[in-house]
Amino acid sequence: PQIQYTEVSLKRAFNRQSVYKRIAIVLAGPAANLLLAILLYWSLFMMGIVGLKPTLGKVVDHSPAAVASFAIGETIQKINGKDVATWQEVSWILLNESLKSNSVQIQAISSNQETHIHQLSLSELNLDNASKDVMGTLGLTSYQPNIPARIGQVVKNSPADIANLKTNDLILNVNNNKVIMWDDFVQEIRAHPNTPLDILVKRGSEEIKLTVLPEAIIENDKTIGRIGATFKMEQSELDQIFVTTHYSASAALIKATEKTWDTAIFSLKMLGKMLTGQVSWKGMSGPVTIASYAGQSANMGIKAFIGFLALISISIGVLNLLPIPVLDGGHFMYYMAEIVTGKPVSEATTVMGQKIGFLLLGFMMIIAFYNDINRLITG
Repeated sequence: PQIQYTEVSLKRAFNRQSVYKRIAIVLAGPAANLLLAILLYWSLFMMGIVGLKPTLGKVVDHSPAAVASFAIGETIQKINGKDVATWQEVSWILLNESLKSNSVQIQAISSNQETHIHQLSLSELNLDNASKDVMGTLGLTSYQPNIPARIGQVVKNSPADIANLKTNDLILNVNNNKVIMWDDFVQEIRAHPNTPLDILVKRGSEEIKLTVLPEAIIENDKTIGRIGATFKMEQSELDQIFVTTHYSASAALIKATEKTWDTAIFSLKMLGKMLTGQVSWKGMSGPVTIASYAGQSANMGIKAFIGFLALISISIGVLNLLPIPVLDGGHFMYYMAEIVTGKPVSEATTVMGQKIGFLLLGFMMIIAFYNDINRLITG
């Protein structure tokens, strides 16, 4: 039987609302995603952000940083006049600024409290893979104190865990090569992906021989080894390289809004560069990569997971705002056309737009799945 609607019900139907109400309704979804990201970042900044101090270690010879006359021991304070507190913040700002110009002005303070101004070229940054080590590409490395090769945390089910490495184990040698500092151990592991390594450790007063098989990962287009273990440091040593930044409720809200806005704009700019061929489509990820990063961030702790959720929420909000028919942004485009012309878009145009929209989304999904599969195969 045919359903009969009362006039009151018909007046509440979506297609009978004013164009401005329909605009508000279709924008509510993306707005909710962005507001969720702000809320997540707000809670994150309220808890306090732990990061590496932006203090420089070795400056790579003949790199953009070397040309800009950076020196070991300098601490970066400002980039283009904007204060920075952590190494990660410096990396993000440099990547973001590379979309606007080919160089930035950086203020740094030396170990003897002298202020220096550097003009750093960003022309060598490759936006085709924004996940690469931005700082390393520019020739900047973080300061690392001399750390004994003592095991701190071991990731569950990692190669280190499988090899029975334990917290407080002191690494004595790898394949009979003497190990003194943590960096010596790291270099041995990185140089031997998928290669069994004989390790001699000191556990209490006992020396034990173990065998570990580093897993192979891709970093900056190079295959390196990783075992899933961190170093152990005393609090005084940690204070030399890490900083915790706390924000008040109001300052955290401002910071969260800025972070959400900057990330959304960065995403749109990168998408624009993909469409114009300036950046490869290899950076687009699908559900497999997203699930993988979700698992990794969850293992890293609640703060990393909250940051990941905020990033995903921003990505969904930005995607829905794209002017593609069938997405909220496509409906918004139709309603703007209705305001300009004074009449709704014809049904034929709407149907054609939906077909084009599905084709575009299908194309994007194919690329995302292809990239996911390619990452699984190549590591």
